[in-house]
Amino acid sequence: MPISASGKPAARLGFAAVIGAVGVLCFAPFGFFWLAPAIWLGLFQLLRAAGSVRQAALCGLAFGLGFFLTGVSWVYVSLSVFGGMPWWLAGIAAFLFCAVMAVFPMLAGALFKRWQPETFWRQVLYFAALIAAVDWLRSWIFTGFPWLAVGYSQAPTSPLAGFAPLLGVHGLSLLVALAGAALARWRSGLIIVGLLAASGFGLRQILWTQPVGEPVSVALIQGNIPQEMKFRPEAFIRTLNLYLELIERHPAQLTILPETSLPIFFDQLPPAYLEALNDAVRAHGGNLITGALTGDHDAYWNSAVSLGSSPTQTYSKRHLVPFGEFIPPGFAWFMAYANIPMSGFSRGPDAQPPLALGGQQVAVNICYEDVFGEEIIRALPQAGILVNLSNTAWFGRSLAQPQHLQIARMRAVETGRPMLRATNTGMTAAISADGSLQAALPPFTQGVLETEVRGYQGMTPYARYGNLGFLVLLALVLLASQWPRKPRAR
Repeated sequence: MPISASGKPAARLGFAAVIGAVGVLCFAPFGFFWLAPAIWLGLFQLLRAAGSVRQAALCGLAFGLGFFLTGVSWVYVSLSVFGGMPWWLAGIAAFLFCAVMAVFPMLAGALFKRWQPETFWRQVLYFAALIAAVDWLRSWIFTGFPWLAVGYSQAPTSPLAGFAPLLGVHGLSLLVALAGAALARWRSGLIIVGLLAASGFGLRQILWTQPVGEPVSVALIQGNIPQEMKFRPEAFIRTLNLYLELIERHPAQLTILPETSLPIFFDQLPPAYLEALNDAVRAHGGNLITGALTGDHDAYWNSAVSLGSSPTQTYSKRHLVPFGEFIPPGFAWFMAYANIPMSGFSRGPDAQPPLALGGQQVAVNICYEDVFGEEIIRALPQAGILVNLSNTAWFGRSLAQPQHLQIARMRAVETGRPMLRATNTGMTAAISADGSLQAALPPFTQGVLETEVRGYQGMTPYARYGNLGFLVLLALVLLASQWPRKPRAR
C-alpha cells in the first residue's frame, strides 16, 4: 500500500531514517540479504508519496543518515579512540562524514521526484537506476568511498550474486533496487524477484575461471598487535620477535603478514632480522609477503615487500585513505587535532605487476584498496591469486571487520580468483574463487591460518570489461524509464 503524502513530515523522515538503519542488517555480519528488497521498497514508496522535490530529497537524506550513522559509525572509533581526537570533535567529524555520504541517497530522492515518470513500471526502472547510479558515483568522487554499496548485501550467498561476474557490485545494486521497487505491486514483484533469483542461480553454475597448477600451502598470520602499541618503541622488538616466531613455527610455501606489520622503514630493519626472515621461509622453498613502510621521512609508501626464494619485489599502495594516509588540501588544521602516525604517504604507481612468487602470480592490494573493483582487475589476467593486507585495528570491535570481509568476498566472485587476507586483528581469511569462506581466524586473537590455495586462470566478463557492462545496462534502464511513448493514433 502506498505511503500517504499527507502524513506528518517529521514522521515520514523518522520512518525513512529507521528504514535506513535497519538496512544495515542486510550486510555482514548479519547477512539478511533477503531483507534488502524490502528496505529499498520502503524508500521507493516514500519517494513516490513525497509531495515535492524538497520532501523527496529530505526523505533520501534521512534514509542515508540512518543508514550510514548505523553502518559506518566505526569512523568515530578511529578518530577518537585511536586517533587521539577529542571525543566531541571526533563525534562532529564522524557525523559530518556520514552526512556527506547521505547526500547521495538525497540526490537520488531529489532526481526521482524531479523527473518522476507517470507510469508505475517506469518509476520502478527510474528508481533502480538512480540508486545504482549514486552508489557508483560514490565509488569514485572525492577519491571514492563505496563502502556499503547496495550490491554488497548480496555477497556471496544470495542467488543474485550470480550476476556479479557479469555486472559487478553496482550491477547488483541496480537489481536489488529493481526487485524492491517492483514489490510495490507484490504479485508482479514476486514474479520478478523469482525470475532474477532463478537467473542468478543459473549464472552461479557457470565456471568463468579454472584452477591451474598444484596447490600452494599458505600461512596467514594475525599478530593481534594492539593499535595503541603498534608504533611504540618499547613494543618494537617484541613485535619483530613475535612475527619471526610465528613464521618459524608455521612453515608454508607462501606466508603473508598484515599491513605495516613491521612498523619501521624497511631499510632500517636490523640486517640480522631480515636474514632470519629470509632463512625461515627459504628453509622450505617458500616466500613471504610482509606489510612494511618503504622510503624515508621525506617520501614514504605503504608497501608490501616479498622475501624468500624468489627475488625481492615490492608493491606500493595506490589508493590512499583520505585523512588516514594523506591530508586533502586545506585540511591540515583538522589533522592537528588527531594523532595518526604516518599520515602523509606517497601514492604508488598505477602500473605495478603482480608479484612472481614460487611460480604463482600474486596481485597484492592493501587495506581498503579491495573496495575498488576496477582497480583490482588491473592485475588480471596475469595474476592467479589476490592478496589483501589490512590493519583494521583502527576501528576496534565494530562492524568494519565483517563488512570488509564481505567486500573481499565480492571481489573474489567478480574476478573468479581466490582472495587471501592477512590482517592484524581480523578478519584473516582464505576466500575461494566463488566467494565462499574457505577458512577464517576469530577476530582479536593471535594466530596463524594454515590452508592451501590454487591459482586461477580465465576471465569473467567483469574482469575483462570492468563497470562497462553495468554502465550500459544503467543507460538502457534510464532510457526505458524516460523515453516518451508514441502518441496513440486517432
